[in-house]
Formats: sequence, structure tokens, C-alpha cells
Amino acid sequence: MKILQIDVNCKGSSTGKIAYDLYSYAASRGAECAVCYGRGPRIKEKNIYKFGLDWETDLHALLTRLTGRTGCYSFFSTRRLIRFIKRFRPDVIHIHELHAYFVNIKPLLNFIAKAQIPAVWTFHCEFMYTGKCGHADECTRFTSGCGNCPQLGEYPKTLFFDRTAKMFAEKKALFEKLQKLVIVTPSAWLKERVKLSFLKDRDVRVVHNGIDTEIFRPRNADALRKEYHIAADEKVVLSVAPDIMSERKGGKSVLKLAEKFRGEKVKFVLVGVSDCAAPREKNVVFVPQIRDQEKLAEFYSMADVFVICSKKENFPTTCLESQCCGTPVCGFDAGGTAETGIYGKEDFVRHGDIEALYERVKLRLETAIDKKDTAVAAEARYSDAAMCRKYFALYEDMTRNNG
Repeated sequence: MKILQIDVNCKGSSTGKIAYDLYSYAASRGAECAVCYGRGPRIKEKNIYKFGLDWETDLHALLTRLTGRTGCYSFFSTRRLIRFIKRFRPDVIHIHELHAYFVNIKPLLNFIAKAQIPAVWTFHCEFMYTGKCGHADECTRFTSGCGNCPQLGEYPKTLFFDRTAKMFAEKKALFEKLQKLVIVTPSAWLKERVKLSFLKDRDVRVVHNGIDTEIFRPRNADALRKEYHIAADEKVVLSVAPDIMSERKGGKSVLKLAEKFRGEKVKFVLVGVSDCAAPREKNVVFVPQIRDQEKLAEFYSMADVFVICSKKENFPTTCLESQCCGTPVCGFDAGGTAETGIYGKEDFVRHGDIEALYERVKLRLETAIDKKDTAVAAEARYSDAAMCRKYFALYEDMTRNNG
């Protein structure tokens, strides 16, 4: 069996890690595997191919801003990708993300449909059934056809024109050609969203994302406490996100929560702050983005509670990482976030309700929880091995039915 993963990245992002994990797992089971990706550093491993041309990615981003169309450029990069697919001749193609300015979606999907290659497509966001949005938020225009988009200034950003109705129609037409397709979502919430779209009659399944539990496991964090001057009798509330102070990631809500704990022996640590010199409360520590996964696992292990205040998430990896390090999660019930909690949805409150979140976090801080028990329960649900087994069984099923 020959399996090809396609994503914007390889190894270097949440979806890139998943693509690489699936590549590695399937290879260990005797399959011939490949990864094609569009952005990031070149990786010199067997059948891992960066087809995206950086200059063309930059041009694609510029054209998106000027014309209002995205996923419609990168001619040379897409031709390189299709050439690789023709050479490799996969039995199954697993598609992850196709936004981020690195591929021309129409010729790629037309080729896959014409070649009748079975495809698994994991929707990590809402991009493929909306006019352009990765997160439609409260907008429901995608249920009947986009247009008059309220989020033109959001990623993928455009400066002048609203082309969302046309791009919506083009995506719908492309999916009609893909007959050998199984759509996968990491959360039941996103599956429900897909079922509201023009894909409502397609085969949609849920497979939770997995993480490397050899890295994300309980660790000794005494040195980290000392480094950040956190006393032994202080509790730690942690929040982690890239660009955490952005409106979407909710860092300002975390700071409002910290204000309510002022005077208590609780320290808030925010990881992913671009301006660590910005003013803050005395019970708050700002930390820049951490790319070292081992170091990040120490932060999770140091915390007593992990808090997530994002505006909308699909199935946030940070919640999985935290729990696999033994730290329970509280936060806003936004998108599929509440599905990640191994102690139930009670720890997740209505978005923006700081008072209710304060009560849940306070209760968690006062409730004794064995970190090892939390980590064991989380690993059983969210290990990358568990995820890979489910996807590999799907690959086998699709190739068997295709034969």
C-alpha cells in the first residue's frame, strides 16, 4: 500500500506533526509512504518533498490581498506536486490543510478526481466548505452560499474585493467530482458544522488528534519554578498559544481572570507573548513562544491548571498536551474545545464569562488531582499511536474497497 500525505507543513506545525506521524507509523507497518508539503524548511528524508516555491507562496499571499481570491495561484508549485503524485502513484492520498497560499486547489482536486485516487481529507478548520474562512465563527452564510463576507479582514485577508460567493461555488463543484472521499474531523463539533454545509451527505467521521506522549508526559519542573521565581506554595495557572494576546487566542481574557486572583497565592504564566516587556499584574509571568517541545512539557507539568480562552478552536492540541503532562484543563466552551477535557464539559463555561471561569479554575485549584492518573487517562485517549491506528485502518479499508 502506498500512502501520500499532503499538508502545508511537515513536522513544523500541529498539522505538519500529524502528517509526519502518519507517514512514520504507516511506514512501520510496511506501507510505502510519502509527504508533500508547501512551506517550511526542507526535510531530507525518504519521499518527503517540499513542492512549494517560497517566492510563489509570497506572490500568492500578495495576490490574495489584491484580488480577494485565495487557493487559486501557485501554478508552478502545484505542477510540481502533481508531477510527484504521478511518479509516486499512491493508493490513498491523505489531505490535511490546503490554505496558506501554497497550492492551486482546483487543478490538484481535478487531477485526484480524474485519476480516481481514494482520498482521506482531514478538516482541521472550516476553510474547505466556506468561501474563504478558516473559522466562520457565528456566521452561517456557508450553509446556503457565501457572499457579503463579514470577515474579509481576517485570514486569509483581502484588501478590496469580496470573492467569497464565487470561491464557495467553485469548492462545491470540486467536491462533487471527488467520489472516493472520506472526510475526517478531529472533533464532533466540527463534524456537526460540516453536516450544515454542502457536504452534509458525504461520509464524515471523527478521529481525535494525537500527540507524542513520549514528550508530553509528567516531568519535574522544580528548576522552572526557580527560574521564574514561583514560590513552592504558589499554584500555577498556565495558558499557551501562538500570539496568545491576539483577540482570537484570548490572552486578554486570561489577564482578566488573573485580576480576580489578585492577592491569592496563584501565579499566571502566559506562553506565546510577543511583547514580554508589556505591563502586567504582579501575579502574571509573560513568556515568549516556546518551540522546544521538551521545555514546553516542563511548563505543562509545572502548572496546576491549564486555561484556554480562545474565541474558537477545533480540537486544540495544547489541551491534549497539558493533560498528558498531568494538568487538567478549564476554559471557554468554544468550538470543539470542551471535547478535549477528560474530566467532562463542566470545566468549560460560556465564552467570555470570566466569573464562571474563575469559579471553575478556583475549584480545580482546590481539588486534589493525581497528575499521574490524569496523564494515564489522557494518553489512552490522545496518544499519536491511537490516532495513527485509526487512520491506518481507514487507509486499509479504502484500498480494500477500491480493489
